[in-house]
Amino acid sequence: MLTDIFAHRYKDHAIWTEFSELERRLLIQIYNLIKQVIPYYHDGKEIKQNVEKYKKLHDLLSNEIGQKSLATRYYSYTAKNFNGIEYQYTGCYTYEQTFEHFLTIDFNRSWDVDAYMKARISLVELVMREREIELAKIKNNLAFEISVSKNFQSIFANNKQMNDVFHSQVEELNERFQRAKAPLSYHNGLIQITSDHLIEREISKPFWSLVSEPKWKNVDIDMKEALDQRDSNGKDPAFYAAKALESTIKIISNQKGWTYGKERGAANYIDNLMKHENAFLADWEGEMLKAYFTKIRNEVGHGPGSKPMPTLTSYQTDFAIEAAMSWIKTMILRLDSSGQDNS
Repeated sequence: MLTDIFAHRYKDHAIWTEFSELERRLLIQIYNLIKQVIPYYHDGKEIKQNVEKYKKLHDLLSNEIGQKSLATRYYSYTAKNFNGIEYQYTGCYTYEQTFEHFLTIDFNRSWDVDAYMKARISLVELVMREREIELAKIKNNLAFEISVSKNFQSIFANNKQMNDVFHSQVEELNERFQRAKAPLSYHNGLIQITSDHLIEREISKPFWSLVSEPKWKNVDIDMKEALDQRDSNGKDPAFYAAKALESTIKIISNQKGWTYGKERGAANYIDNLMKHENAFLADWEGEMLKAYFTKIRNEVGHGPGSKPMPTLTSYQTDFAIEAAMSWIKTMILRLDSSGQDNS
């Protein structure tokens, strides 16, 4: 089974050139965070279901990076017993210990530091994703849990607490990245490159939080693809950002009851949001959005024929992605505040 990991997505994008105290400290902090996100022990005893999660994640990552194990799983040594007789001691490290060895082993300067760090960043990505999927499943079962419980308030409170704890763990991971001067951030199951922490704080962070709801799934997918294409020098990252923006506009038009089935493109859906008594967009906003699709999406999204292939500079690509994120963020926020969010 193929597993999407950070190391594969960014294998051609160099991030680390040396292993310093910052990297050593970051990996220890990641190890400690993993133990909080998915605890291995409770009251000194292994948590069976979490041991199974550690094994699953260990096997997935080992397979993807082409190793039988992330670290040595078995030990064997000779020592004298209480009678002074030499005895062969053998055993197996726990998966929690294997994670520790993998993340905190002394770095050998002959190793490729970039590949070394990416493999280990992939582990925390898988752990965070596993917990996020688990929380989503719990949320999906809330309605049933409430229907069979006499104390629904405690169910809500417990669910909120679990999500609040995870959100704080995401915040910690992203802060650890920043302090280690690693240009990375985790959002909705993926660790991706971020080049500007101000943009990350003011636009990206609230954006990813808003599109984590199921109905914005396609928006989330296309924007992640836009970033992956940008960071790997792939083709048409701005096209995927525009797809995410168009999906947002269509969802809002549908939810408002303003979609009539005769729309032929983004411009028609934008008109739906402009041409009502309680217009969702002002005229000037609609015109700006139309210009975005005309000048960015249409230019890179259609074959140029005999004309030169249209391309965007890296600065223009960043602007196209950040502008799409900003538009999506503000439209979802105003949809929520209008009381029309019935998801």
